[in-house]
Amino acid sequence: MADPAPLDDQAVFVDQAMEHMPSLYSAALRMTRNPTDAEDLVQETYLKAYRSFATFQQGTNLKAWLYRILTNTFINTYRAKKRRPEQADVDDVEDLFLYHRLGGLEAAAAGRSAEDEVLDTFTDSDIKDALEALPEQFRMAVLLADVEGFSYKEIAAILDVPIGTVMSRLHRGRRALQKALFELGMSRGLVGEREG
Repeated sequence: MADPAPLDDQAVFVDQAMEHMPSLYSAALRMTRNPTDAEDLVQETYLKAYRSFATFQQGTNLKAWLYRILTNTFINTYRAKKRRPEQADVDDVEDLFLYHRLGGLEAAAAGRSAEDEVLDTFTDSDIKDALEALPEQFRMAVLLADVEGFSYKEIAAILDVPIGTVMSRLHRGRRALQKALFELGMSRGLVGEREG
């Protein structure tokens, strides 16, 4: 079977790729933290995707392919603006687990976990702010896994890193998020220091 004509490619691209624009914009907004930059990032992503659509293998995951372009465009733009992405030392986060600190709440006895009770007191904005405060490499892994629902294998392909790196970044990103939410809970008097 012959390759489709360019006009057919354009129609196929519009039919298949445009339905992912809202989720790509949401991801771009979480990456850039700025609506104008997010719009520019999505526009650049779709331009690159359209130009490269002939290289897309039909039958594979188009959404993951678009996210890889989005992520690479963001990283390349970020590196152009700032020589190196910020590196974070989150070793101090490793020993703080939200679920260890919340064991004393009475709500757990009522059939709901302490985490559920405390998380109910956080607004979407609180959680969004905590997520956005994560260092880029961890934030990207958490967003792709926990918000966008990609598998480790898909995230590895999107970020062009080994699966082990994805697992490490996801683990450390989730721990940093737990620490931030724990500290917010402490500042609101929702949780207290555990007694020795």
